Amino acid sequence: MERLASFGNDPFDKPPCRGCSSYLTEPYVKCAECGPPPFLLCLQCFTRGFEYKKHQSDHTYEIMTSDFPVLDPNWTAQEEMALLEAVMDCGFGNWQDVANQMCTKSKEECEKHYMKHFINNPLFASTLLNLKQAEEAQHNETAIPFHPADDPPRPTFDSLLSRDMAGYMPARADFVEEFDNYAEWDLRDIDFVEDDSDILHALKIAVVDIYHSRLKERQRRKKIIRDHGLINLRKFQILERRYPKEVQDLYETMRRFARILGPVEHDKFIESHALEFELRREIKRLQEYRAKKKITNFCSARTYDHLKKTRDEERLKRTMLSEVLQYIQDSSACQQWLSRQADIDSGLTPTVPVPSNSGRRSAPPLNLTGLPGTEKLNEKEKELCQMVRLVPGAYLEYKAALVNECNKQGGLRLAQARALIKIDVNKTRKIYDFLIREGYITKA
Repeated sequence: MERLASFGNDPFDKPPCRGCSSYLTEPYVKCAECGPPPFLLCLQCFTRGFEYKKHQSDHTYEIMTSDFPVLDPNWTAQEEMALLEAVMDCGFGNWQDVANQMCTKSKEECEKHYMKHFINNPLFASTLLNLKQAEEAQHNETAIPFHPADDPPRPTFDSLLSRDMAGYMPARADFVEEFDNYAEWDLRDIDFVEDDSDILHALKIAVVDIYHSRLKERQRRKKIIRDHGLINLRKFQILERRYPKEVQDLYETMRRFARILGPVEHDKFIESHALEFELRREIKRLQEYRAKKKITNFCSARTYDHLKKTRDEERLKRTMLSEVLQYIQDSSACQQWLSRQADIDSGLTPTVPVPSNSGRRSAPPLNLTGLPGTEKLNEKEKELCQMVRLVPGAYLEYKAALVNECNKQGGLRLAQARALIKIDVNKTRKIYDFLIREGYITKA
């Protein structure tokens, strides 16, 4: 029976005849019982009854030719393939060049046939649509693009952010180094030949199967990265910091199980535990109201919280006053303390040490009342400035410098923070730890 030849028009594209080693020209014969690889013979060797190894002259065979119509009675299959190759070489619309390359059809015939059967053919249109959808599905399985609304970071090569992104290249949706990057090396010297023994052939097949399993593992890891949004690590860390400290610890512990649960189930699990933590904390607060203060309604609870906050502030003021009174007893120590306080209030770095009677007491907290920038601080920042004895304006400048440098570098080390702000190293350490703890910067 006749079959469409699986090679192009160029005779050099076809394998040689197994009998005389000459290049095959259509029509030629293919043995239907031998192969793979296909056992092909020219007509001369076929008529002589050529036999070789397992091939016998009485085997069933197929006549390979493309000299038959497919879409149009006046166009053979060979001319159809020649038309497609000519359009690919010359470009769509250059019908004169296409006709010159085909040599058997005119310009008008080429254009009319191509438009009728390959452009306006509804069967081919649906087939091309299915191919496009299959290609997009395959792309979604292999590439790891960012969401269109995101602006993917494009860090310089070998920078800190590039290392955090595992060498991801947003423009190519791929990585600089794949997982198991040298898996292909095991296949570079493998060649399937006809004379291989059964054992050697089975060993080569086993090596190929192992390579396929390594490719599947590579795609599995890419899918986990894509589904969980792990490429933009900084954004992932910012989302993680919105949870309380206890939930963050749980998040860190359960992260290794995310690949099993999947992204949606994992997020639901963490959110449910965050909600449980909030409910437990609220229940504990209500139990405290009921047990200690006999509070039974929310109006009384708000009044109690306000009075408690006022008492805490008064207690802090009394503590500061007691600290100041210790220095008043020693005139020299009092003078040094006032000089140091004046330097701090003016934004200068104090250089005069403040001695104490016991040798172990620290300086009293700084009073922020009336200082510029105090209204821009939250309660925790106010507490930090009081304990570190840092004016709010200076703290805001140091905070902005550290946050900007962290955003540029993708992280910040303590040594870099000390190089940016030239103050006491202990104060720098407290500011650095506070910003890390509150999520303003990340540790490199």
